Amino acid sequence: MKAILVDDVENSRIALRSDLEDYCKEVTIVGEASGVVDGVKLIHKVKPDLVFLDIEMGDGNGFDLLEMFETIPFQTIFITGMDNYAIKAFKYSAVDYLLKPVDPADLEEAVKRAQEHIGHSHQSQYEVLKESVRSSVEKVTKLALHSKEKVVIANISDILRCESDDNYTRFHLTDGRKLLISKTLKEYDGLLSEHGFLRVHQSHLVNPEHIKEYVKVDGGHLLMPDGKEVPIAHRRRDVVNGYFEGLG
Repeated sequence: MKAILVDDVENSRIALRSDLEDYCKEVTIVGEASGVVDGVKLIHKVKPDLVFLDIEMGDGNGFDLLEMFETIPFQTIFITGMDNYAIKAFKYSAVDYLLKPVDPADLEEAVKRAQEHIGHSHQSQYEVLKESVRSSVEKVTKLALHSKEKVVIANISDILRCESDDNYTRFHLTDGRKLLISKTLKEYDGLLSEHGFLRVHQSHLVNPEHIKEYVKVDGGHLLMPDGKEVPIAHRRRDVVNGYFEGLG
């Protein structure tokens, strides 16, 4: 893969170049740029397969660079030293990112994923990322769900429930779709709990806006619009009771 580095900190570029040469032999660095304007010029000139892109630079940010292209014909791995909230934004979008200083194992994994997706557009994921970075968490409305076959951009309000399936999570949407996503339920609990989702069981995370009934007998369960009876773990009953008491 032909790659370029776009980062306004020279020492960061030197370190990343060294790591790529040591750990990612499939990557050939064909150029470097220190900002948005130079980065756009370099991309047009060398037509890379992969761009390592810093978020904040002296003449703009990584999103400014991407917006210069009507379609984005290259894979992007963001490099960031930003805080935990920004990292959460990347998780909403399922876009690859690396934290400074870059961990070689994370770098190898990100490059491997980029290689698998050469030729695939991530335009919609970048839109989710941009919204997530520029909004407070509560105002984020979309979530990028990366299955084996495709990326689905789902409205968070359209998610009925999430169900653990070993190291995967099965999403159930209001339109009847079921998506198996290669991340654990724990990861999505961390994101969706801030949108009011309830972890009612070790294996179940539900959107309370779609609960049809709360059945209290026989241990308790929630009836969802798709007909699923979601069990409530004994130690989670206080969470469910607290939600319904809050409704008055």
